[in-house]
Amino acid sequence: MKRRSDSAAGTPAQGAPPLRMHGPWTIETLARNGEVLHRHRVPDLPIRLGRAYDNDFIVDDDYAAPHHALVEPGADGAPLLRDLDTRNGIVHKGRCVKELALDGDTVVRMGHTSLRIRGANFPVAPELRDRTMHGWEGMLPGGAGILLTVLAALLVAWLGDASNDLQRYAQWPAAAVGTGVVWSGLWAFGNRLFGRRARLGRHLFIFGCGVAALVGVRLLASVVAYAWSLEWLTAYGSHAVVVTVAGVIYFHLATVTPQLRRRLRIICGLLAVLASILVLAGNMQRHGRMADQLYMPVLLPPELRASPHVPVADYMNAVGAMKGDIDAERARSGDD
Repeated sequence: MKRRSDSAAGTPAQGAPPLRMHGPWTIETLARNGEVLHRHRVPDLPIRLGRAYDNDFIVDDDYAAPHHALVEPGADGAPLLRDLDTRNGIVHKGRCVKELALDGDTVVRMGHTSLRIRGANFPVAPELRDRTMHGWEGMLPGGAGILLTVLAALLVAWLGDASNDLQRYAQWPAAAVGTGVVWSGLWAFGNRLFGRRARLGRHLFIFGCGVAALVGVRLLASVVAYAWSLEWLTAYGSHAVVVTVAGVIYFHLATVTPQLRRRLRIICGLLAVLASILVLAGNMQRHGRMADQLYMPVLLPPELRASPHVPVADYMNAVGAMKGDIDAERARSGDD
């Protein structure tokens, strides 16, 4: 059984003569999105299709007739599909047909079942490059992801602990691990649905790295901003969070569909830009400025300061110089 459609690979080049298929013949049952659900080999024509047990291919569909259709050689030898006077008929591209020439990419519907018939010489695409990184699967990366999540949660609990509440050191890791299992489980379900394997361990590792990166980005920005008086690092730190979250989502998606990595990078990059624009617009709407906050989110020791020390007298002189400008502006406002 194969879960991928080869229709694009088998289409003859434009201007090339039509492909003359020959047996043995393969009947493919297709999902609504075009993926192959099942393949059945038939040695030669004619091929009888329907719900009855004396057919060459049994269509397990209550809306198909016992003897629904017949595939036989046409005048030019190409397979020709013919309806056997059924109630629901044969549907091709939304139209009910009585006869239809088959070229290997022709998809028809009998009842609720979509079918396609291909000859043994129908061309298929070469194998895809395997980019799934099979070594990053199983319990080892999953355990590493859980460990990273626990350590990041303990660090956050320690930084916010002002009362030596030991209960926080159990609640925060438990909540973080529970969130990680649910989040990674949803991605693993999608991975199983679209990529055959769940790869739960890798999704747990991606989540753990993402949590550690989020905590590290926020702390590193705070330390650097405090040490060198770079206020913009904390004022616009939410954009670093947006980029980190976009990166985590990209690695999840690339695990599910590794063959689309380039397209996924573009999509996640555009989503990160859009999210940053929304953050700026939200800040302007809430408090009239683009920055996130005007204060440090964590308390740090004075020893981390690397900027030159500014005496209090210099600070007061700067404030005094501002006072004249403010008084003048107030006077102008009073005159108006």
